[in-house]
Amino acid sequence: MSENIALELGLEAEEYQHIKEKLRREPNFTELGIFSAMWSEHCSYKSSRAFLSRLPTEGDCVICGPGENAGVVDIGDNKAAVFKMESHNHPSYIEPYHGAATGVGGVMRDIFTMGARPVANFNALRFGDPEHPKTKHLLSGVVSGLADYGNCVGVPMLGGATGFDTQYDDNILVNAMCVGIARQDAIFYARAGKPGNQVFYVGSKTGRDGIHGATMASASFEDDTDNRPTVQVGDPFAEKLLLEACLELMQTGAIVGIQDMGAAGLTSSAVEIAAKGGVGIRLNLDNVPLREPEMSAYEIMLSESQERMLVILKPGKEKLALQIFEKWQLDCINIGEITDTEQLEVMQHNERQACLPLDMLAQPPLAPSATAAPPDPAAVPSAPRTTAPVPVQADARECLLKLLNSPELGSRRWIYQQYDQTVMGDSIRTPGADAAIVRIHGSARALAVSVDVTPRYVHAHPLEGGRQAVAESFRNLVASGARPLAITNCLNFGNPKKPETIGQFANTIEGMREACIALDFPVVSGNVSFYNETRGHGIPPTPSIGGIGLIDDIARIPGAGFNDAGDAVLLLGETRGHLECSLYARANGVPDGAPPPVDLNAEKRNGAFVLEHIRNGCIRAAHDISAGGLIAALAQMSLLGGRGAVITPPAPHAHPNSVLFGEDQARYVVTCSSGNTGTLLEAAKAGGVPAVWIGTTGDANLAIEGVTSITLKDLREAFESWMPVYMRSD
Repeated sequence: MSENIALELGLEAEEYQHIKEKLRREPNFTELGIFSAMWSEHCSYKSSRAFLSRLPTEGDCVICGPGENAGVVDIGDNKAAVFKMESHNHPSYIEPYHGAATGVGGVMRDIFTMGARPVANFNALRFGDPEHPKTKHLLSGVVSGLADYGNCVGVPMLGGATGFDTQYDDNILVNAMCVGIARQDAIFYARAGKPGNQVFYVGSKTGRDGIHGATMASASFEDDTDNRPTVQVGDPFAEKLLLEACLELMQTGAIVGIQDMGAAGLTSSAVEIAAKGGVGIRLNLDNVPLREPEMSAYEIMLSESQERMLVILKPGKEKLALQIFEKWQLDCINIGEITDTEQLEVMQHNERQACLPLDMLAQPPLAPSATAAPPDPAAVPSAPRTTAPVPVQADARECLLKLLNSPELGSRRWIYQQYDQTVMGDSIRTPGADAAIVRIHGSARALAVSVDVTPRYVHAHPLEGGRQAVAESFRNLVASGARPLAITNCLNFGNPKKPETIGQFANTIEGMREACIALDFPVVSGNVSFYNETRGHGIPPTPSIGGIGLIDDIARIPGAGFNDAGDAVLLLGETRGHLECSLYARANGVPDGAPPPVDLNAEKRNGAFVLEHIRNGCIRAAHDISAGGLIAALAQMSLLGGRGAVITPPAPHAHPNSVLFGEDQARYVVTCSSGNTGTLLEAAKAGGVPAVWIGTTGDANLAIEGVTSITLKDLREAFESWMPVYMRSD
């Protein structure tokens, strides 16, 4: 087999030579295709797994950490939350509708493969400059794909994050997250069991869509090649049938192991389910249900057709499984068996098409960049720095309204109004606040979920930005009254072969590690998406963080806004007026600079204080301070509650704009009844939490004494208008 063919399939020359040496023969075409998929960056994590091993993955609540389809955490009452975030970046740029839709479908299968019923979907989206000719088309297609798939399956889309920046012009990001709930004593894993167990293919038929999807996702865009055949095509109605059939079968005790056919399709599911058990697997492709005639072994093994599973059944349970899947009008066909060979054997037309060692497929050699020590943070290239001071004389009213009426802070209502947010009847807080909240069905408890990242911080300083991404997720959960449990992530970066990219990645991981340890916030699942690069230009490092927290009593959920008149407004956390790298600085012509420092001890201390006083009922509303600073948080609370406030900003600096727009971390705006103000301030002082009274909730104006006064009507008009106007414009 020619080395040129191996290179065309995405293998490196060194990898091809390694394969020949280990096999002691030339691989055939089908075998090369299998290697190219399993050794792709998307499937193998060959450039990242050495760094990922540094992340903390254990904790009191962790039932299952990374390595399975999704992470699992204990939420009490014999229930578990199962959650995961995945990327579908390249497919969504090529075909925004189908790429985004199948991203949702894929991550939901990761959840119900584990035995959990999906209860909420989320997303983290990044698009290019709104003025770029493709941005509007991509935004519209992606949102439609996310909405149509999730709405049809009947799982609410409860939150997310959407950003715009010219650095994503040619590499948009579509990260999909799903949360499900399972019984702790009924969680399923990718296990093959004993030799002799039968392998069943269940779900939809196999076609030629998505072939080499995993390989495509592991390469940069270099030209205008038509990659549309590599994008999968989803069928949400088939996914709904598959979900119900799998959950019904799981209740019978018939399953030994189960694995979603995701990236690399039948190849990856067969390899993963057998390799984890140290056994072998033999597949007969003549039995695979096809929707297109005369598909080759190569095509069948690498197809990424959607809504399919590989199931290992207990002996004697085959008839039961067939009955269940026949009821749901889905295929359930025996396509092989588990062996003791530790090999992947592929048969078609009574001929052996492939025979490969499973340990070799599952553990490719590490990429050279992954074997080096992480570079010193000071040596990692970052965003250009500037010595220009941030001007503080800008008109605060004008600047706030400009930010609210912009891609940075403008309402995302145009997006989330297309999602079904109330299906299943357990949605408590839908998009627009710090975190979404979904009731644990049949109980008075709930899960809070947030999706966060600030790419400009990570680009400016990967270590600090990694810390901040985790810390902001933590704060958003706390502000919703939830005890933070664990995170998932989707780590989006450029070409890992470039030293600057792997340096950014290594130091972002280090920042995340420090924050997760300090905040007792372990990583239980995740995904790495490299090669987000076109013609040599990569995206800013974008580690999307999905955090999950537990609310013990939904009656204690604080408000997200200023709901009641006469409440005291308090600012918790230290205000230093950090304007570098802020939205205010960008709006005033200084786009660069150092991100705000993250004090992890302060984050933990302040978060614990807020959570304690939410639980005891003293704090009535809470909101974390992040992009746009204190004044943006005040505006958002006014809009969420439909009520203004009279604010006297603290004055530790020469100009109030530093206080109002600075993006210092570890801070919250909270409200309490006027009678509890002294109690809360005294408790803060005793706990070492910086706290100051800054005002009182009032009527229809947000008034900043000595600075400006803005009506809620003007705030809402600015906040709600940018995206609808943009999407209507030609």
